[in-house]
Amino acid sequence: MGKRPPIEPVMLISGFIHSDEEVYTSALEMMETKFGPVLFESASFPFSHTSYYQREMGENLTRRFVSFEKPIMPDRLAKAKMTTNRIEDKFLGEEGSRKVNIDPGLIGLANLILASTKDFSHRLYLGEGIFGEVTLLYENSAYLALPWTYPDYQRQDVHEFLLRVRESLKEQIILMRRDG
Repeated sequence: MGKRPPIEPVMLISGFIHSDEEVYTSALEMMETKFGPVLFESASFPFSHTSYYQREMGENLTRRFVSFEKPIMPDRLAKAKMTTNRIEDKFLGEEGSRKVNIDPGLIGLANLILASTKDFSHRLYLGEGIFGEVTLLYENSAYLALPWTYPDYQRQDVHEFLLRVRESLKEQIILMRRDG
């Protein structure tokens, strides 16, 4: 029988896609109410890697990432996705279209895992209608994309943001271990 190792905490991040800065700000405030203060916020950049969201959300979409201050346990990812879905629902347009898309994920020491409501061959069911996907691997001080990694998660500036988050997690884990 295998011995269960201690489970390390992870950092919650969220990727936002939006075209209205006020909607983004309001949605982020709701996220902070649920998950605590933001630790890091990336620069925004045009979300132009795909036209997937244009029909629903319009053109001139922007992408940005945030991470939250306090580490969480990895089993909270499904609940985080359900929370972000409820926040998205508060900003629906006239025909039920979203004005903001919020993608939560977890930065661990070994990878980035994203939550999704869509099943696929490389996703694992987490419960509550939510799936988890290993999107990036951390190896040799860098993030490595996988065949299914979205193009915006392959950007160097996004990797730099994620590395900052990972470094903060690493420091917090070291302090937790030391303080017992």
